[in-house]
Amino acid sequence: MPQRVVCQQCGCVLYEGAEIKPPDEILHQHNGKCPGCGKKLSLIPINVEVKPVK
Repeated sequence: MPQRVVCQQCGCVLYEGAEIKPPDEILHQHNGKCPGCGKKLSLIPINVEVKPVK
């Protein structure tokens, strides 16, 4: 199942791929900030949506 992680504030795609990655790995990959808007990323998911791939 593919995974897509986006910034809640600006919609920037932080990760997209077939491999499921934990939040801390994605956060570390971007040095704790969204590359699109600079918002501080959190390890605790605040708003999670699960949608089927079309």
